[in-house]
Amino acid sequence: MATQVVRQIHKSAQTPSHSWRDRLPGQGQWTPYLFVLPTLILILVIAIYPMLDSIHISLLNNPLIAHPRFVGLRNYGRILIDPVFQLAFKTTLIFAVCSVVLETIFGLGIALLINQTFPGRGLVRTVILVPWAFPTVVSAQMWLLMYNDQTGVITYLLQMFHLLGPGTTLLGTSAGVIFASVITDVWKTTPFMALLILAGLQVIPTEMYEASDVDGTTRWQRFFYITLPLLKRPLMIALLFRALDAIRVFDLFYVFGLRSVPSLASYANLKMFAGTAYDFAPGVAVAVIVFLIGIVVSLLLVPMMRDNT
Repeated sequence: MATQVVRQIHKSAQTPSHSWRDRLPGQGQWTPYLFVLPTLILILVIAIYPMLDSIHISLLNNPLIAHPRFVGLRNYGRILIDPVFQLAFKTTLIFAVCSVVLETIFGLGIALLINQTFPGRGLVRTVILVPWAFPTVVSAQMWLLMYNDQTGVITYLLQMFHLLGPGTTLLGTSAGVIFASVITDVWKTTPFMALLILAGLQVIPTEMYEASDVDGTTRWQRFFYITLPLLKRPLMIALLFRALDAIRVFDLFYVFGLRSVPSLASYANLKMFAGTAYDFAPGVAVAVIVFLIGIVVSLLLVPMMRDNT
């Protein structure tokens, strides 16, 4: 027996190994790669190259002059100690956490509701998508009128319940701007979350609910032991989309409080287009920081999607 094993090992050792040339696709097998090639080139042109170029610009002192000087991470150091950047980072973090959490809770509730069978369900599904169809700037302008200190209906209601003083508005303080931005974003984007979660609910087999009814489970037990576990992956996808979108929020803070309460994106915009020529590279550095935050969020959420596989 040992002799046979030795012979087999010796035979395997004598078998010629395949070189990298042998592993290349043969004739006629390049067609799929040719079809994918235009897409790869487009991604390189519109995504990869601008990203690498932005990183390069953030390492220069002034990319707007003929011969800029390489300064390394100096722009990042200037940004990190800037109190306005720290305020923008804190504002973006609070906004992202609050808006994403509320949109997930309300979106899940709406998805569970419209997943039921009732008359006019198709009309309800269409109507709830109306806020999401509005551009963010348009939605912000609509809500800005409602936050107006003289004619705004929201300001009037808050003053009537003594939550605001006479002549004051919700946009008069930094906390009020963040609160107003969260309300507006939740109103606009909750339908998007509901739509993604609804897609996940509709692929859950009804046989599992029928079997649980036979076992005498309650609605809460079905929700926690059937719906939530099977909804984990769609829910993580929805959270990933919304988290990445929330950390780059620009429109709402541009309309509600661009200079007084900036987000990271609006702060980068101010640096690049409203500051001096030497503020352009630090502004690009802020954009790179937002990109890096997005990578961190993705690295945290993507592994959670694989737990069910």
